Amino acid sequence: MTSRGPAEGRHVPVMRGRILDLLEPALGRPGAVHVDATLGMGGHAEGVLERFPECTVVGIDRDHEALRLAGERLAAYGDRFRPVHAVYDEVGAVLDDLGVPAADGILFDLGVSSLQLDETERGFAYRVDAPLDMRMDQSAGRTAADVLNTYAAEDLARVLREYGEERYAGKIARAVVREREAAPFTRSARLVELLRRVIPAASQRQSGHPAKRTFQALRIEVNDELAVWRRAIDAAIGRLAVGGRIAVLSYHSLEDRVTKRAFAAGATSSTPPGLPVELPEHAAYLALVTRGAEEPDRDEVEANPRAASARLRVAERLRATGHFAPPSRHRIPKGPLR
Repeated sequence: MTSRGPAEGRHVPVMRGRILDLLEPALGRPGAVHVDATLGMGGHAEGVLERFPECTVVGIDRDHEALRLAGERLAAYGDRFRPVHAVYDEVGAVLDDLGVPAADGILFDLGVSSLQLDETERGFAYRVDAPLDMRMDQSAGRTAADVLNTYAAEDLARVLREYGEERYAGKIARAVVREREAAPFTRSARLVELLRRVIPAASQRQSGHPAKRTFQALRIEVNDELAVWRRAIDAAIGRLAVGGRIAVLSYHSLEDRVTKRAFAAGATSSTPPGLPVELPEHAAYLALVTRGAEEPDRDEVEANPRAASARLRVAERLRATGHFAPPSRHRIPKGPLR
């Protein structure tokens, strides 16, 4: 893996100040436990550790290199920072391993990380020729090349249409199948060149880089991102303490839609129509802290262009339910993690 220096010099955490403000009612209390479920290079986790001196942070990431860099960045905080190699839908299992029934704060910063974009050999960036990998965890799973070289045309078109919202999905898929008969796809430049030929010039002028949607779709498929996210948000809400808060940063409409629906479901009474009195078990178990999705301000976008598409939603846990975790003041024990 190529090294580009320490994490703090390579990553600007999106909307960090605003997220810390919104999480403060949950994380400012003694013995608070915060889960940074998409640790990356540790920028948001560092902010939590700095502002809330009695809070312990559990940092989850599927990327070994991210865990290494974040670990170096946050080493000064000792046992207050606990890195764990896992996928973020395993948040429940991670907390079980730590003996913690509920978290006071949970943050998800979704999508591809700055680390993955900057390491050109990972294949996430369409502006640089690189192997078609796109795995967030390079130790397992299929690559983007595997998808391009093995999927039937109709399956590839479905991926491009559903995950990339690509209007020319069928045309692109047929072109990929034709070209792979001559030689399999291995590098991104060849795919980008195909997309430049297949997508009409007028569409390219109007919609930006022709590879943007296809690369997004391949990345989501390779990492099973939307299915993982649906499981993860339900699992996270289920382990949120009463009075705890969950914050989600999304970068495209598909992720944000899943977040919006999960929060709306928790913030809506389930009282059956016609029932004259709302029973306690039908009351909403979430309150929406943000009104809709908040966006970064102009100054932040100018300083950090990667923040431009970010959308932030935050919710607070109001009550315990049958399958949701109770309030907790448990401290994380010392000792090795998996």
